[in-house]
Amino acid sequence: MVEQLEKDMIEAMKSKDKDRLTVIRMVKAALKQEQIDHKKEVNDDLLIDVVNKQIKMRKDSISEFEKGNRQDLIEKTQQEIDILMAYLPEQLSTEEVNKIIDEIFDEVKPEGQKDMGKVMKEAQAKLKGKADMKEVSSIIREKLQ
Repeated sequence: MVEQLEKDMIEAMKSKDKDRLTVIRMVKAALKQEQIDHKKEVNDDLLIDVVNKQIKMRKDSISEFEKGNRQDLIEKTQQEIDILMAYLPEQLSTEEVNKIIDEIFDEVKPEGQKDMGKVMKEAQAKLKGKADMKEVSSIIREKLQ
């Protein structure tokens, strides 16, 4: 996926797709920063982490733009999210996420809210990059009650 990012950047330059090029450059810069800050090797897992952070930041921005009634910025930010989604593994449907969470519950056998951490740890390992972890967390919290 890291190689695909490089290829897409070159393709965006050739086709003069400024929006896509800007987003890819932001991802590459964040990737490099993460590599330097945490002395991590650049690989697909690191790319997934960085892209997820970028998407989360943009979703937060969209909620702020909605408060300010800025439709133009909402649309631009949503386009950036769409570009970023191409660098994540295919997202699982809600039914698939629920099925995996049920399997985790069978393994961990949580007894209440105090076991939220154990369940989330397993969910993080199985669903990272494949589902919105905020959604996963709310599903788990709901099932624990």
